[in-house]
Amino acid sequence: MGFGAIGISDTDLSDAEAGLAAWLEAGCHGEMDYMAKHGMKRARPAELVAGTRRVISARLAYLPAETLGDALDSGGARRDWRAREAARIADPQAAVVSVYARGRDYHKVLRNRLQTLAERIEAEIGAFGHRVFTDSAPVLEVELAQKAGVGWRGKHTLLLQRDAGSFFFLGEIYVDVPLPTDAQTSPDAAPETPGAHCGSCARCIGACPTGAIVAPYRVDARRCISYLTIELHGSIPEPLRPLIGNRVYGCDDCQLVCPWNKFAQAAPVADFDVRHGLDRASLVELFEWTAEQFDERMQGSAIRRIGYERWLRNLAVGLGNALRAAPGRIGPGARAAIVAALHARLGDPSVSALVREHVEWALRAA
Repeated sequence: MGFGAIGISDTDLSDAEAGLAAWLEAGCHGEMDYMAKHGMKRARPAELVAGTRRVISARLAYLPAETLGDALDSGGARRDWRAREAARIADPQAAVVSVYARGRDYHKVLRNRLQTLAERIEAEIGAFGHRVFTDSAPVLEVELAQKAGVGWRGKHTLLLQRDAGSFFFLGEIYVDVPLPTDAQTSPDAAPETPGAHCGSCARCIGACPTGAIVAPYRVDARRCISYLTIELHGSIPEPLRPLIGNRVYGCDDCQLVCPWNKFAQAAPVADFDVRHGLDRASLVELFEWTAEQFDERMQGSAIRRIGYERWLRNLAVGLGNALRAAPGRIGPGARAAIVAALHARLGDPSVSALVREHVEWALRAA
């Protein structure tokens, strides 16, 4: 099935309720109204699925194998693949798509494997009630995974594992049988505790381009680039646009600087292999896609769910930031190509008001 780790926890997440309530009360969820709608149900598995007694948590690595392969030097020695990612972020003309979204939509991939796991358990213990989740319901997946011993919560709020870093997906199976539970890991545990090893490191906090990690273990989604480029439906606040840089779908900065991610593992399945050159495409190249090309090329991709309009919105911000780059970082030919692409989009009578507003903002730097 390819899982890097599997653990079992009970359903008591009462320790997480106060923090969740405070986060929602502060409005840190932004326009993600569903977060507030479900409220404490996230911390109460048995309220989400009646009869739930245990939760099985599993992690599946998603780092494309070719990404690690590209990090081999001429002698076959492995270089840190993160250096290549950092170089793309530093290139104003590059379109940076979060690593997890460069291949097939993880929801289906992970869901199918979790269902297979449930069926194998059923073959061993007999029929039991269960429900599979893959970032598709009000589930505190990091809390559950930490409680199940699958890893510990990093200061960027993502789950970390000593031998896998954080480049993996999490999925859960809620079950109605009292399976034996695994030992919990905690970020506040003693240094010798397996998995609890952030210590005084705060690189992720300092690396966040927008300052969205407002405190250790606390992210204000309203400032997070992943939220701004994926969850936000309307206009991206102007003060945040320059900080987004060339990140057009999601952001990996907090993960890329994490020392534990030198141990990140390659995905065990081909589903997460890079599609359509999304690890090397330019902003202009993607901005020139038609709606039909977007729908065709993003079929089966997590990116497709934001739609063509928000795709263009994000790319317009990236192009505007390229035009605002320091002198010498892009040549006159590249600059002219960016301006031409933006003007061509403005000349399209079907362009939406949302896209037009972001394109006009971008052109103010021309």
